Amino acid sequence: MQTNSSLTAINLDPLGLNPLPPEKNLSKFLRFPLDSQNSALISLEEVAEVIKVNIVDILPIPEMPNCILGICNWRGEMLWLIDISHIINYAAPVIATPIAIVVQVNQQAVGLVVERVNDVEVHDLEQLQKVVTGLFPRSLLPFVLGVLPGDNLVLDVTAIIQSHLWQVHH
Repeated sequence: MQTNSSLTAINLDPLGLNPLPPEKNLSKFLRFPLDSQNSALISLEEVAEVIKVNIVDILPIPEMPNCILGICNWRGEMLWLIDISHIINYAAPVIATPIAIVVQVNQQAVGLVVERVNDVEVHDLEQLQKVVTGLFPRSLLPFVLGVLPGDNLVLDVTAIIQSHLWQVHH
């Protein structure tokens, strides 16, 4: 049986988008707002799930930093919930229905609580630049992987999870 090699080489995309050039170092990122004017990206490879969290299902833990909202049940496991806006010192909006971006690094899962998620975007990692001092608040710099063109801030999930605030109480 003969196969049509031209058909097997075509990436059939149900959305009708052109295939991405294979030579670029393209990665997918999840965009979410930090506050009313700023947003950030995290690598989709580190995202296990995005879930809505019912406020009554969050169990606050006494004597924790304000950035740690508490714990909730996730797939039968205890999931720590961290207010991402608070940990990087942005003015945290009041969130009626929090969204948790469940990220995993080294088998450790943490829920990064945000107001909403915006979209999945594709960016070329070869264009990732170091953060210029003064462009973002100093408190944010330890949690930034870099910046992509257009001031697209990429957060370092590992740095957030390994933050001294988090590790002291984990």
